Amino acid sequence: MDSILETAKSWLTDFFDPEIKTEIQRLIDKDQDELQDSFYRNLEFGTGGMRGIMGVGTNRINKYTLGKNTQGLSNYLKQVYGDTEIKVVIAYDCRHNSDTLSQTVAEVLSANGIKVYRFSELRTTPELSFAVKHLNCHAGIVLTASHNPPEYNGYKVYWTDGGQIVPPQDKEIIAEINKLSFEDINFSANPDLIEAIDTEVDQAFFKASVENGNFNAQGKDDFKIVFTSIHGTSITAIPDVLKMAGYNNVTVIEEQAKPDGNFPTVKSPNPEEPEALAMAIAKAEEIGADMVVGTDPDSDRLGIAVRNLEGKLELLNGNQTMVLMTKFLLDQYKAKGFKGNEFVATTIVSTPMMERMAKEYGVECKISLTGFKWIGKMIKDFPEQHFIGGGEESFGYMVGEFVRDKDAVTSTLLACEIAAQAKANGSSFYQDLIDAYVQFGFYKEKLISITKKGMSGAEEIKQMLKDFKDNPVETVQGSKLLWIEDYNTSIAKNVQTGEEKAIDIPKSNVLIYETEDGTRIAARPSGTEPKVKFYISTNATLASASEFKSVNSQLDSKIDGILAELNL
Repeated sequence: MDSILETAKSWLTDFFDPEIKTEIQRLIDKDQDELQDSFYRNLEFGTGGMRGIMGVGTNRINKYTLGKNTQGLSNYLKQVYGDTEIKVVIAYDCRHNSDTLSQTVAEVLSANGIKVYRFSELRTTPELSFAVKHLNCHAGIVLTASHNPPEYNGYKVYWTDGGQIVPPQDKEIIAEINKLSFEDINFSANPDLIEAIDTEVDQAFFKASVENGNFNAQGKDDFKIVFTSIHGTSITAIPDVLKMAGYNNVTVIEEQAKPDGNFPTVKSPNPEEPEALAMAIAKAEEIGADMVVGTDPDSDRLGIAVRNLEGKLELLNGNQTMVLMTKFLLDQYKAKGFKGNEFVATTIVSTPMMERMAKEYGVECKISLTGFKWIGKMIKDFPEQHFIGGGEESFGYMVGEFVRDKDAVTSTLLACEIAAQAKANGSSFYQDLIDAYVQFGFYKEKLISITKKGMSGAEEIKQMLKDFKDNPVETVQGSKLLWIEDYNTSIAKNVQTGEEKAIDIPKSNVLIYETEDGTRIAARPSGTEPKVKFYISTNATLASASEFKSVNSQLDSKIDGILAELNL
């Protein structure tokens, strides 16, 4: 605690704003627990950048922690690009303080002689990724905390290709940041280097989104969509893109259309949660809509609900949506003729059905760590190959490579194209998914997230993962353990034969068990939230669509059994 107090007192110098010093003194005098949580560590970049609670301290999002990041980034950009006119584009979402924090970031960049394009109002994360290349920038920054609670904000950095920073840039930038003290931040802005942007970039992004996500589906006039932005940024893009693509029967949930960092109508602005789409689903049932689409605050992830076999709206998970989107794109490419250099992509904790399906099409499926920065890196690392599309279980998908991050704008259009065409064919999105299960195998997944907050929570998460590794399962629902994949050591071991294989993926704190029947159990800490996550994947053969209900029930029972065995 002495070191924490010493760090806190270092923020009481004249360099820091008076209100900051007043709050820190209050914590020192009256709130030791909050003081400890605010200063016990420095916020770090995770799978989705830097994300944390807003407030004073080194473990909080504030003008000084973001200023230090930006100063380090500025120093790094000047090292890499020398005397070139360096350009950076900045966007921000609906979060509290996002506009003022983004202005602070712009000012620090300009103080370092860097040209800044800053969106004049909130914009989606995929548009920021697009804007990096569109404006020929050297980097991009977006202020967002995605679907985290209202007290959070965050900071993601994008590189010249429009993708999030990855090795070696990420570690090199972090090294520059760590060299700095807060007093090294240059806050003396040069307003002449800060330029507001808006409509011109919007229109270019909308056009590119339609070009990549529109496949001229039939039946658009007969297809009803209910859309909710859940108080986030997608209201600035998705209605326009859908209209440009020919969808005129779109009902927007007006109560959730106004951007609001309090997210007043939901417990969590997370499209993975059924409650977040409850208002939209109720409206869709009322008007007889075919599909519901909801997006998270920065519009990089989407949740969709479609009519099931009973005609009721059912929320699909990210694996299901990803599988059918990928199959649709593969069918489009197959119809034109594969050139042999195509690939799709997914992550180590997403459904194995992606690999199975790609193999059937004769297309490579590349597998990455969790986080779309790794999928973006694939595109950069393999320029001779053509990226079709890819996604991860956490409701993110990317269509083509014009955006280098998950993109709920274009993915929403793609989902509507699939569903509208299916309806015109006398089928449905849901039925097409079942048909895919018949063709490639029925894979079903379940995610369990356990939240452990604060300094003690971080230790609990660390211990839970250690216990999971030190006490491997022997069987899962009667199926013997076959493989243990340890991404910390980069070794996959066959526990029955002793065979070991190298894992050609960067090291990460992930452990995966796979049994003889293909059941997979993965565990990892969240890179952006105080959570430990367990991913369960099961599978079965589906001989015909008529057996879907019974096999689905069997897989549900199997997952429940696995959770009971693991005490989750």
